Amino acid sequence: MKECRKLRPTGLYAGKQGFTYNEGIAKETVGSDAICMHLLTIPPGGRAKAHKHATHETAIYMLEGITIMHWGQSLEHTMEVTAGDILYIPADMPHLPFNPGPGPATAVIARTDPHEQESVVLLPELEALVG
Repeated sequence: MKECRKLRPTGLYAGKQGFTYNEGIAKETVGSDAICMHLLTIPPGGRAKAHKHATHETAIYMLEGITIMHWGQSLEHTMEVTAGDILYIPADMPHLPFNPGPGPATAVIARTDPHEQESVVLLPELEALVG
């Protein structure tokens, strides 16, 4: 039987993207069927590996700081995301965020994949396209 669950994001896990995430709502933690939500803090200068989330959409709410996100099939687009912004990333969209600093950047991230990391597809062939 399913029941309501409350978590305090204290556990950490290493994501394929190269960041350390706070555990949150996921199949692995609460048995969710269709959503994953967690907190991410990117340190100043922190950069993800180029990746996409296969068949899953992502929604991000920036709590603090600034990130620059390269996105597109060849990471040809650039977008600045600052505290208070809400960002949508379509399924299968290559992207690579980084924090130019000077402080940390923290966000709430939700995906339509109930697993924390299962839909992450690394795209090493795009790494050299971003300086």
